Amino acid sequence: MTNVYSLDGLLVFGLLLVCTCAYLRKVPRLRAWLHGERRGLGGVCYKAAVIGTRLHAFVSVSCVLMAFYVLALK
Repeated sequence: MTNVYSLDGLLVFGLLLVCTCAYLRKVPRLRAWLHGERRGLGGVCYKAAVIGTRLHAFVSVSCVLMAFYVLALK
């Protein structure tokens, strides 16, 4: 179980948010919800989805490195 108040917990939470929002942006029924709203929680999800789709190589490498850190080093 990771703690959100630690740095590694915050990084895991951020990576999961970016990956989840990028995946949900590819779902046809939810694409309009993530694309239309740009304020509040919808805006945060929209920005995370944009980061996930534009920087997909960096995000995937970061997920692999964080998984190795959590499973092997922590």
